[in-house]
Amino acid sequence: MAARTLTCVDTTLQDPLVGHVLDGRYRVDARIAVGGMATVYRAVDTRLDRVLALKVMHPALAADGTFVDRFIREAKSVARLAHPNVVQVFDQGTDAGYVYLAMEYVAGCTLRDVLRERGALQPRAALDVLEPVLAALGAAHRAGFVHRDMKPENVLIGDDGRVKVADFGLVRSVDTVTHTTGAVLGTVSYLAPEQIEHGTADARVDVYACGILLFEMLTGDRPHLGDSPAAVLYKHLHEDVPPPSEAVPGLAYELDELVASATARDPGARPDDAVALLAQTLDARSALSDDQLDSVPPGALATDRPGADNRTSVIPRSLSVPRLLPANPVNEDDAELHHTSFLPSPPPGPPRRGRTMAPRRGVLAIVAAVLLALGVGAGVWYINSGQFTEVPAVLNKTEAQATERIEDAGLDVKGVKTAYSDTVKLGRVISSDPKPATRIRDNGSVTLTVSKGPNIVRVPDLKGFSLDKAKEQLADEGLAAGMVTKAFSDNVPVGFVISTKPGAGTERRGGSAIALVVSKGEPVDVPDVVGDDLDDAKEELTEAGLTVEVATERITSENEAGQVAKQSPESGREVAGGDTVTLTVSKGPEMIEVPDVVGDSVDDAKQELEEAGFEVKEDRGLLGLFGDTVKSQSTEGGDTAPEGSTITIEIR
Repeated sequence: MAARTLTCVDTTLQDPLVGHVLDGRYRVDARIAVGGMATVYRAVDTRLDRVLALKVMHPALAADGTFVDRFIREAKSVARLAHPNVVQVFDQGTDAGYVYLAMEYVAGCTLRDVLRERGALQPRAALDVLEPVLAALGAAHRAGFVHRDMKPENVLIGDDGRVKVADFGLVRSVDTVTHTTGAVLGTVSYLAPEQIEHGTADARVDVYACGILLFEMLTGDRPHLGDSPAAVLYKHLHEDVPPPSEAVPGLAYELDELVASATARDPGARPDDAVALLAQTLDARSALSDDQLDSVPPGALATDRPGADNRTSVIPRSLSVPRLLPANPVNEDDAELHHTSFLPSPPPGPPRRGRTMAPRRGVLAIVAAVLLALGVGAGVWYINSGQFTEVPAVLNKTEAQATERIEDAGLDVKGVKTAYSDTVKLGRVISSDPKPATRIRDNGSVTLTVSKGPNIVRVPDLKGFSLDKAKEQLADEGLAAGMVTKAFSDNVPVGFVISTKPGAGTERRGGSAIALVVSKGEPVDVPDVVGDDLDDAKEELTEAGLTVEVATERITSENEAGQVAKQSPESGREVAGGDTVTLTVSKGPEMIEVPDVVGDSVDDAKQELEEAGFEVKEDRGLLGLFGDTVKSQSTEGGDTAPEGSTITIEIR
């Protein structure tokens, strides 16, 4: 049967944005996809003349500040992740009610398209997709963020074979705890039990989702199915994910173990983050043979045959992913020397009758010449190669296994050093000196470096440290300073650390990012100085511990010239001591021409004056109690008066 070809087409329905230019810059050419929060379009940046993707929030949601904040948070979060397997965000803005992100355009398909077209994938293809996904998530986790909505729709496979993770719209700080009320953020088939039951989300919820993703790639279907979302959520809470080999007999045990580790219902039993899961994935791959990696699942399209069309077979293993060398590389050049016999044929039998001895002497001469050549050749071989031995490949072997292989090669183990490793298991060889395949003299020595496992560090107590000192302390402990946020504190001075996330004493892998909360000092209520003279306003704000800045431009207002017309922040707001309050000074009210209403009826006069921007006061006196005509006005018609001022009309 001919191999099917996976085709991804940008579908553009009638859409009011197609053909329009947003922000005077982004020309919308076609609609690519529609999601729950936004629509994605293919567009052209007319300023830089490049194709990109525009993610435009649905207009109905753009009026909700919560959704807009979450949308903008995606831009800020992804902009911090400079990683080749993350879809990059270039710009964010609004135009005529449309809130949008300008993002990298990836020409290709989603993993969902691949699974829908192909069903189950061969293990090699599944791992080729999973590894760059984990590399991208690992970068996010080490930067202090968690994706929370990993699913095939958010894995993009470019036409050039690159794999990228998209849609960080639900990202949160790794240690954020969100309690849901009736709704769970994320997609039910990929939610971790703790997301469903407690609303908590740390890096391990992404690990769980990636385990589900791997199961689906290996089997062609999700592990938990049901008639309703509630039924699926119940299974996540109460049923373990089955081994993929139950659905696809013959899958390697290592793949079952990988899925089980990532999808453990107890988050404490899962890898800590995507970096740890990536290490397990690389370890599992190194243990699989080519036959196991290329096995075709029953019912799947076997597209790895020579000449068959297979998108996933050309997915390159990401150059950004650190990879373990095979424990036992098979290389014809490294195999034992081929002992091709150079020995001459057995001596000829007795000469036949009638033959002279001259031919026999000729044969002996030839044999002697051959033996001499062999002797010279053997000497040359020994000088150039025979006295050397290649260091065997011992990476990822136990110390005992590595020692045995080195001694079998006629070499000695000179010494064993230890080092931390996030990718090599405890007790296994990280490296050798000299490196594998290096030629050294017989009886030479090799030094091994054996893994101590990941470097686990306790987060130090940094409360009361200055920010710079706290960063130094983290570096000394083998940790990194993560996101810095500020908060009010009644007892911690400005610029000093209030707390860390995670808290002091928490165990983390070496190199993990630790978020810092730094004091803004005691909160200060901003006093109301609008209407005060500028000098008085400055004095009052300074006494409150605030810094004053005066705007260069003055504005017209109801306040007199030289008085404060506006302040920012407004009165009553809480700010930190030393924060700046900007004052805008009044240049007085706007002067308006007063209408002439003498002789008009009272009602007409009041209407005309009020429409002009004045307040109106009636003066009837004793003689005007029953009158209805304006006898005079306090400011004559044609003169000017401040907008909002009062005009008194005398009635007769």
